[in-house]
Parts: sequence; structure tokens; C-alpha cells
Amino acid sequence: GTYFEGDGITFEDVPIVSPNGDLLIRAINFEVTTGMNLFITGPNGCGKSSLFRIMGALWPLFGGKVHRPSNEAIFYIPQRPYLPTGTLRDQIIYPHNKLQMRKKRMTDKKLKELLKIVQLEKYIDKGKGLDEFANWNAVMAGGEKQRIAMARLFYHKPKFAILDECTSSVSLDIERIMYTHSKDLGITLITVSHRPTLWKYHDYLLRMNGEGDYTFEKILKAPKAVQNN
Repeated sequence: GTYFEGDGITFEDVPIVSPNGDLLIRAINFEVTTGMNLFITGPNGCGKSSLFRIMGALWPLFGGKVHRPSNEAIFYIPQRPYLPTGTLRDQIIYPHNKLQMRKKRMTDKKLKELLKIVQLEKYIDKGKGLDEFANWNAVMAGGEKQRIAMARLFYHKPKFAILDECTSSVSLDIERIMYTHSKDLGITLITVSHRPTLWKYHDYLLRMNGEGDYTFEKILKAPKAVQNN
């Protein structure tokens, strides 16, 4: 298989293979262009994670063609985001450093605004605020880690965001804020989730059935399979 650089994300006859080499889907075909938010659903082990890894160019292609934008244009948020030991600022701008942050014309004031959007402002007033140094993985609860990852997404403002069960530990209220703000920023969302509350932020549905088949369709109303998940 071959990766090509393009504006959107296109899969042409791409086999979906599991980590241990099982063929899950013989050949998948679909296209996601800017502004076309895609919701991916299916049972465990159907190939959702494998699909994401191919999308992120993290895995070799066993066949077919994948067109995708450059790495800077795609941002991946896993269910358990990585929080480096460092300052609170580092958590938002990761993997950037302060110099890259300045080049991006981002200020501490703007970072604080991002923390407020994801309702983590309590950390601004703790210790040294953005300069507070800690093992944040130990300090923050699961839902807070997911919120800091969304603040990170808002900071980087990529063209596409791949969201892998990234709101599984937050309330529906916070989830709504996170998704609405992402769309306001013009980020095209590609979400894998079992949460039926999320389908409404998307325009298309890629449903994998776990038996080697898939459907790709426009979302007109809540699909039953998503409602029942």
C-alpha cells in the first residue's frame, strides 16, 4: 500500500488488519473532506483502532492507497491522553515548547481562556498557575485528562481531529462544550465512540459490523445502531 499527501482523507481499497495480523475488512473505501464530520461505530475488535492507526500513518499499509494531509493537519486524541511531567502550560501546548508557542503567537492569557472553556480554571489559581510543575498524570482525574487533551486540540487547531473515545469520562455537559467549540474552530471531527449522544455532532456514519462488512452513509437522524450502543 501507499500513503499520499492530499487535502482530505481518502481510503481506496485499504485492508483493515488487526495488531496480530487478522484480516478484519478486505478492502475499505471512503472519503472525508474538510467540514465533513464522521462518526465511526462498531463492536469491539471490528477494526476501529486499526483504521485510526492507518489514518494517523502509525501503521504500515498492507494494500490500497491512503490520501491524507501532513501530520500537522491531523491531531489524534486517545481515550487516555499522554500528560508529560512538566508545567501546566506544557500539558496544553504538548508537543510544543514555549518557543514554538510564541511563534504561534499564543499567549498565557489565551491558554487560560482554553482552560476555562474545558472548565479546568481551578488549576490556574493553584500554586504557580501555568508554571506549576507536576506529574499531571497523577494529579488529574481521568475526566480532567480528557479535558486537558481537548484544550490541547483547541491550542493546535488542526484541520482534522481523530477522537478515540476521548469523552468517555466527562459529563454530557462538558462533552457538548468540547464538541461545539471544536466545530466552531472549523476542525473536522472523526470520532470513534460508543456514546449515542455524540452522533448529532457528525454528518456521516461509518458503521463496521465486526464480520468484515461496513456501511458508509449520511446521517439524517439518529441511527438505531448508534442509539442502542
